[in-house]
Amino acid sequence: MSWLCKFRRTRTKDDDDDPLCSTCSALNLHNILRDGISQEHAVPIGHLTDIFNKHDQCGLCRLITTLIRRLWQLDNYPGIDLGGITCGLYAEACGVVLDNTSPKVICHQLNIETSTKPRDVSIAMTAAHSPLTLEIRLMEEDASKVGRTKELHGRRVGQNVDVGLLKRWIHTCENKHRGKCETVWWRGPGEILPSTVRVVDVTRMAIVHAPPMCHYVALSYVWGGPGDAYWTTKANLKQRSVPGGLDASMMPGTISDTIQLVRQLGQRYLWIDALCIVQDDPDDKGVQIGVMELIYGSSAFTIIAVGCTSARDPLPGVRPGTRDPKQHIAKVQGLHLAVPLPVPNEAVASSVWNERGWTYQEVVLSQRRIFFTAHQVYFECTKDVWSEDIVAEPINLVWASHPLKGHGTGQLTFTSAPIPGMRGEYLEHYMSVTGNYTQRKLTVESDIVDAVSALLKAMTKGFKVADGDFGKAFRFGMPLRGLERALLWQPMTNAPHSRRVPVDGMKAPWPSWSWAAWRGGARYASIGVFTDIQTGTEGAGAYVDQSLVKQWYIVDDNGRPVRQDVPHQPGELSEDATQRTYVGPKEDIDPQRLIAENAPLLPGTLVFRTSHSRFNVTKANDVVGAGAVDNYAIYSILSDVPRPSTWVGRIILPCSTHSPTSHEFVVLSRADEREEFYDEERLGKRYSGCMLYVMAVQKMQNEQRMERVGVGIIFEQAWLDSSAEQKIVYLG
Repeated sequence: MSWLCKFRRTRTKDDDDDPLCSTCSALNLHNILRDGISQEHAVPIGHLTDIFNKHDQCGLCRLITTLIRRLWQLDNYPGIDLGGITCGLYAEACGVVLDNTSPKVICHQLNIETSTKPRDVSIAMTAAHSPLTLEIRLMEEDASKVGRTKELHGRRVGQNVDVGLLKRWIHTCENKHRGKCETVWWRGPGEILPSTVRVVDVTRMAIVHAPPMCHYVALSYVWGGPGDAYWTTKANLKQRSVPGGLDASMMPGTISDTIQLVRQLGQRYLWIDALCIVQDDPDDKGVQIGVMELIYGSSAFTIIAVGCTSARDPLPGVRPGTRDPKQHIAKVQGLHLAVPLPVPNEAVASSVWNERGWTYQEVVLSQRRIFFTAHQVYFECTKDVWSEDIVAEPINLVWASHPLKGHGTGQLTFTSAPIPGMRGEYLEHYMSVTGNYTQRKLTVESDIVDAVSALLKAMTKGFKVADGDFGKAFRFGMPLRGLERALLWQPMTNAPHSRRVPVDGMKAPWPSWSWAAWRGGARYASIGVFTDIQTGTEGAGAYVDQSLVKQWYIVDDNGRPVRQDVPHQPGELSEDATQRTYVGPKEDIDPQRLIAENAPLLPGTLVFRTSHSRFNVTKANDVVGAGAVDNYAIYSILSDVPRPSTWVGRIILPCSTHSPTSHEFVVLSRADEREEFYDEERLGKRYSGCMLYVMAVQKMQNEQRMERVGVGIIFEQAWLDSSAEQKIVYLG
């Protein structure tokens, strides 16, 4: 076969190739990279453990070892058993362009396949956003040796950022993508930056009000603690507003380097929160936070300091000695091969920047983003993703796909406004936002809603939720029009079981029915989470098959219950006439009676009429993915009908919950079904809509109101067989 060498090459004293093992010596990499090999015909290259053992003896084995150890997160999980895993090598096209009549392959890259992948590795890779394919690139300087041009081949990354390359990226996007990347789709035609927004004039070194139609750059970075020495305050605002009044020598590394970079890129205006918002003026802060979706959504591009752990760190690569690319390159059979540097979402996932709450909406709201990481720089817009270590930007050819596409950080929902029939899709994106945002940290936990409010405002305007009125669309971070589904959030298993502490003067502390009330991450999961608490939620959200609560009220800041406009989901019930069906209470709630009988009503209280009952719960012992350090676990809901301790449902509760114990439950809605939950031998024939979403509740301390404990599912017939009664629930 052409991809096997017929003999081992004789090394000469001028040959600087890396040494190879006998297996890798038998490969003809020139032919493989020129002609490609399909995955079905991958060449066996041995056991993974043997490849690891040869990493210091063979250049190609070293690249494979470096690649797999990084992507599989093996340094973080040293105890994973890799025995029995075998590897193969193949080469598939990584870019195709239509050349008049037929597709034309631009280049091949080497791919490594493994016979299996341990479950713990899959979980770790998902958390780290590692690419699923194991790729090794041919460098651009050797592309001609296999009959290719340099497009889509690897590129060497220096210690300093190539500012000329950054300029080409910006120019290409501005001129080739035009309107697609120029404006954000959720902005109205007349929406402009308010005159109250300030920017840094990097030419005159002054803080000025943004000129009309201002073309400016924004910065997203980690503060890393107080910055009184460089913040703009009431005391220094006047001085900083005159030319030369902003002293760059007083600025921390991230900010001073960004100012220098913006000048090098030929830009004049720069928005930085610490400088453009008066930090000791609550009124000014409120105004600026209120238009944050316009500030980031209107920027020409946003510089994102992913590689900085605090504002004191230098922006990697702007000044000499501030970054080390750590690019792994080996010369094999006369060809320079490299392990790709981390892709954008992989590099971002492991950063301190990615842990901070405020930075999430900053990246999502920006149309163009330039990421500065410890290893290299990435450019991402709504149309493309480029990086320093691969020639992915169009030069002579234009292609539809390349290795970086699909590995960007992504942007808010769609790149253009949704069509009217898809406006209800905002809930899917809201659920995704919640899962991503709530895993981040906040220095001031009272910022929990403010730090994502700009993103929620963009959703409100773009999807025309509540006619674009944010105050009517969201409260406590929860979508009011999608309240039935929004109530079904689940805590991350590692989230601490503790409430957020409201700040002094806060009118309405976050109610327990909102994820904002609880520390740690929250997510929306399909009911698959009740069998596999780690991976049973992938690619799915919480769905309601039928509404079972007629009216929802929320008490406003004046103590008045306000009815919420929650769309009613009619649902499709079982056609089996022999099945009993749960029907929610039909009686209306009288707001005046609520006020008269329960004064004073506390702001944030969720009021609804439903049925309640009591069930025993016990910790489930057949759950996949449960960890020893988890703070939440899956509990089984038990009934004594038709026989004692019959398993009739599942719920996620704090691990501190005694087992067994009992809880009060209230009905929320009808859930979608899942075959593996149902035991027909014990419960009878399974049918469509046979499960109900329920919430476990308990009385709040020194109050008559209830608070959320957890959300689960229960089989409808078990609820009907219980001693359930109707009641009005006051959920604080």
